[in-house]
Amino acid sequence: MPSSRDPAPMQESGPHARVPGGDLATLIRLWKPYGFLSQFTSRDARPTLKSLLPVPGVYPAGRLDRDSEGLLLLTDSGDLQARISRPGGRFTKTYRVLVEGAPAPEALARLCAGITLKDGPARALAATVVAAPEVPERDPPPQPRPGRPTSWLEIRIDEGRNRQIRRMCAAIGCPVLRLIRTEIGPWTLAGLEPGTWQQETLHAPVSPRGAPSSRPPHDRRSGTRSSANRPRTPRASRTRRGS
Repeated sequence: MPSSRDPAPMQESGPHARVPGGDLATLIRLWKPYGFLSQFTSRDARPTLKSLLPVPGVYPAGRLDRDSEGLLLLTDSGDLQARISRPGGRFTKTYRVLVEGAPAPEALARLCAGITLKDGPARALAATVVAAPEVPERDPPPQPRPGRPTSWLEIRIDEGRNRQIRRMCAAIGCPVLRLIRTEIGPWTLAGLEPGTWQQETLHAPVSPRGAPSSRPPHDRRSGTRSSANRPRTPRASRTRRGS
């Protein structure tokens, strides 16, 4: 199985090559482990993607919190990065979520009907109770409160605000104990284990002629953006807010 220990050859065929038009772009599927930041640098020596992914020039399309796990997509294309990360876009996100409690059907219906969070209304496209998934044990393991039952949910959304799934579940009285993103659009965790990755190439979308394209990478050192000559297909941004 190609992974960080045995990088996969770049491929142009298959269901992930259906994005129309544009130049060829690198896309990487990574299973981000628990405790890792969704970035390549850290000011306080916390684990980052740098120790998992020795591929230069790619950046996350969206993100996962440090205490969340699962599918993280990275690309070198700014347009593809924006397309994947865009709220309400074609790429929905699916999560397997271990929660404390046993949510009633009415509580799950609230998630789909819409819940008002501090940053506005949010809703799930689907929310159901599912069997425990076959996933590796987490270290450290989740710790529910004594005497409290736990349930696994599958939740699907089309945006990715900061800690959105956790806040939505807390609103129905079911705090999240473990969160694993399993799908982003057509991409899944298939063939991956925590800390491993696979790489492919596909046709990245191109901004319409005359329309503003994705922003170039942000220069953290100066706080400004480079005005140097840029390629026709923008590179991926180093930072992009997501779930």
